[in-house]
Amino acid sequence: MLDAASRSMVSKPRGSLGITNSPMDFATLGRAPLRMGFNPRRITSADLQIVEATSELLTAEVPEPAGPAVEVSLLRGFKATIPSSEKSKYRRRRMRNVEVPRLGLKKLGMNARGLLIEEEDEDETESVGSMGSDDDFQVITHRDKGKEKALLKPRRRGRESLGAGKSFGKDELTRQIREINRDKENIHVRRTLMNNEIVEITNKIHALDVIRAKLEEDLLKLQEDELELDDELEGVRERMDIEEAKRPSAKLHTATQSSRRRKGPAFLPSEHDELPPGVAFMTLSSHNAPISALDFSEPYGTLVTAALDDAPPRVWDLLSGTEIGELRSRPSLHGEGGGYGGGGGTTVRALQVEDHVCLTGGEDGCVRLWDLRRVGEDEKDDVTDDGLGTLSEAAEEDDAGARETDEAVLSRPNGIRGGQSEGAEDACVKALEGHTKAVTALYFEDNCLVTGASDKTLRQWDLTTGQCVMTMDILWAIAHPTPALTSSFSTASLSASSSAYHRLPGNTPFAVPTPAYADGSWDMYTDFVGGVQFWGYALVSGSGDGAVRMWDMRTGQAHRTLLGHTAPVTCLQFDELHVVSGGLDKAIRIWDLRTGGVFETIKYDHGVTALQFDSRKIVAAAGENGVKIYNRTTMQHSTLSINGHIKPAERLRYMDRYLVSGARDSTVKIWAL
Repeated sequence: MLDAASRSMVSKPRGSLGITNSPMDFATLGRAPLRMGFNPRRITSADLQIVEATSELLTAEVPEPAGPAVEVSLLRGFKATIPSSEKSKYRRRRMRNVEVPRLGLKKLGMNARGLLIEEEDEDETESVGSMGSDDDFQVITHRDKGKEKALLKPRRRGRESLGAGKSFGKDELTRQIREINRDKENIHVRRTLMNNEIVEITNKIHALDVIRAKLEEDLLKLQEDELELDDELEGVRERMDIEEAKRPSAKLHTATQSSRRRKGPAFLPSEHDELPPGVAFMTLSSHNAPISALDFSEPYGTLVTAALDDAPPRVWDLLSGTEIGELRSRPSLHGEGGGYGGGGGTTVRALQVEDHVCLTGGEDGCVRLWDLRRVGEDEKDDVTDDGLGTLSEAAEEDDAGARETDEAVLSRPNGIRGGQSEGAEDACVKALEGHTKAVTALYFEDNCLVTGASDKTLRQWDLTTGQCVMTMDILWAIAHPTPALTSSFSTASLSASSSAYHRLPGNTPFAVPTPAYADGSWDMYTDFVGGVQFWGYALVSGSGDGAVRMWDMRTGQAHRTLLGHTAPVTCLQFDELHVVSGGLDKAIRIWDLRTGGVFETIKYDHGVTALQFDSRKIVAAAGENGVKIYNRTTMQHSTLSINGHIKPAERLRYMDRYLVSGARDSTVKIWAL
């Protein structure tokens, strides 16, 4: 029965399906798995409804779209765009065309251009329009039989229209009116089409702009990837130099090159790639006051944090997020009261960690050198990789030799306090004394250390001997600007800076109220030296007078001053080309070392208290709960806030895509960048 129904559809087509009016046929079609054309699907009830309504749909009027096309049908619009639409215009021109006498326009044009033409026969009587543009005059030239003299007699004649002798019937004029209206309608249709094409082209341009913006974004991403590869290459080369420079007798503080100079990404565990970016995936909460300083050796390495609670700095294992111990020293080594946790209760304002070495600067003006491998030895009989699993193998091999060297140094009569008890293992290896006020900034590489303190001086130390090699007085540099500095910068700015600060005696406390944080709180800023860093013999410092100074460590003289900040400089960092500084004037300034001018200025809503940068980004703590990130390639700003601090962040340090931040909420957050 199904085959018969199929044959009836093929043999007796009706419409597009070829089905009959028989109800049995419809019922059969509803149950039969027939194929419509080449579409391999079942016939549905919707298909049958369309077939039944075919005749009604064919007679229905199709609505025209809104707009100018409402007045013109589709066929009419098509006829307005083909060449035959101009036929009526050409017909009217032929109808109105009249025969005119030869006007000699070519001759007039040639004469006007100063060209020679052949003279016409003098016997001919010619009509020449030689009266300029006045067509109402005609000059008649004739020859008298008895005389050789030609008389010119101008005679005014009435001007008749060229088409005066041409007449059209009423039917023709009516036809021309219809044709003109149709031509105007054609122009309207063409204008509408052109406008639509313009709109379409505009949309295409917009789409191309979107594609171009996406390609430019991808191009910037490629540029960032190239910069990352350059940094990685430099990091690998630095590691190669370190491996070549290693010696079996390497001392404690020469076990590795400073990570401040290490630009390339570290070799991280595979788990690092699985971390969600921009999220704080770990929280360390052990302090009871705002975080004052922090630093770590490497991703998943050893972290040291300090707070304003006069408690000893804490040492953390970043791989497990557990606390290893505290930086405590015995009173016998550091005199009465001892070091941190020994009864003195001094607050750490600055610290730096390199491999298993940590240097801290406290409010007592003392700088202490710590061996992080000895932290927690009171709780454990021996030190294993479980406690400090990220320490390098070379450092473990050199441990014995380094301790022997340090014990020998401690016995020398110099600025380091001696008296370590026999047989006792103390994490504090050395104590450097010389500053009279709180040490607020420090930086060391290899055997050289530079510290800045609230006594308004910078000191250079030899970590091998523990001696202060040089003292640089910032107040003296303010009061005695060099000639080159005066010629390079504004004299008025220098005078204002000098008059405001050079009269301050060394023992005058420095205190400036900070701008309000995002939560409305504020504090007193007392760190006259906000940051120091050196590279070779070049030293850069930022101080409370708002100046960034560049020093020559061979002479101890400030040879250039970068003026631009209007409030104390709280942090800085520099590389081969730029110095980046942040201050309480709510700005980060990028200085060009070649010209000494400001290369770029980044404004924030609150004071900047910490920053770090590389070739791709600048990460800053700017008085908000989140950590601010500025993309130097795309110049875009972003904020790390997911699972972040509940009070403003003030300290930070990152390496590769691994960031640690400390805030006024007494917590430390670990981020994946």
